[in-house]
Amino acid sequence: MTRGLTLDDAVLAGISTAAGLAAALVLRVLLRWLAKQALKTQWGGDDIIVDVLRTVAPWGAIAGGLAGAAAALPLNRPVGQAVNHVLTASVILAASFAAARVVGGLVRTVAQSRSGVAGSATIFVNITRIAVQAMGFLIILQTLGISIAPLITALGVGGLAIALALKDTLANLFAGVHILVSKTVQPGDYIRLSSGEEGYVVDINWRNTVVEQLNNNRVIIPNAKLAGTNMTNFSRPEQKLSVTVQVGVGYESDLEHVERITIDVAEHVMREVSGAVPDHDPAVRFHTFGDSRIGFTVILGVGEFSDKYRIKHEFIKRLHQRYRAEGIRIPAPERTVSLRRDDEVVIPHPRAEMHS
Repeated sequence: MTRGLTLDDAVLAGISTAAGLAAALVLRVLLRWLAKQALKTQWGGDDIIVDVLRTVAPWGAIAGGLAGAAAALPLNRPVGQAVNHVLTASVILAASFAAARVVGGLVRTVAQSRSGVAGSATIFVNITRIAVQAMGFLIILQTLGISIAPLITALGVGGLAIALALKDTLANLFAGVHILVSKTVQPGDYIRLSSGEEGYVVDINWRNTVVEQLNNNRVIIPNAKLAGTNMTNFSRPEQKLSVTVQVGVGYESDLEHVERITIDVAEHVMREVSGAVPDHDPAVRFHTFGDSRIGFTVILGVGEFSDKYRIKHEFIKRLHQRYRAEGIRIPAPERTVSLRRDDEVVIPHPRAEMHS
């Protein structure tokens, strides 16, 4: 200290600290009210900003009160500078984390609005947060008087070693970025890999892609593997798709009548069953003279991949009931089996002996 501590110094320091605490309390109450108002708006960005300010603003007020208290006390120059540096670094650190949350939340909101699904591509969110936090760290170093040029040089030299050590991790990172930027796969798409895994894409993060199967199990697929394998995306270029049902009728059936009845049933299913495409025109295509039946394919339309199970279920039930009412037979395969006892003697035909 440059001089002795007096009662006035202590009072001023106490008043400054109390003012900072009071301001923090007022800001917290005010921001809580703003958060309730933000919930009433359709835009999600204001919710993110207010939520972050509820954490940062009170701490900023407290830091300001402590800075005022430090200025009121008779501290010597080195101690005063150290206190100011600590408070400044704390505020910048809190602000950088807050900015990372705001920017990351906005990126998440944009990703959700463009993909149209509840899931989010967290890889962009994580990259954005890391970049903002790294900038905040560099600003803190510069504020404390530490030159960041040698640090940047060291990071550049050591970047090669880090890249070699994290080769697989970086491969998954860049593969995930490539998948999202190229819009090959987006959260909410239904995909099937050549290895057999299939389901809805829940999230694409910095390392892997999370796929949720129809039985609610989740499959974790590394991004590099997803980018390097054959894959079918049932949601692109659009979610609507056609499904086929194989049917067969007896040879005695009137095929014109069968076609009319089948299309009528299919049209009712398209209009009445949830998940079907009402404006889809179902089609019947005869294709095979089988052993016991004439086979044909019925083409139906569904809104998305998982709807096909319900549509086929309802169509088969209704078609079977209608065929029974119309007297149209769906024959079962027939086989003729000849049985012979082991003690039977088979006498060859004389003509067969002459040929032999």
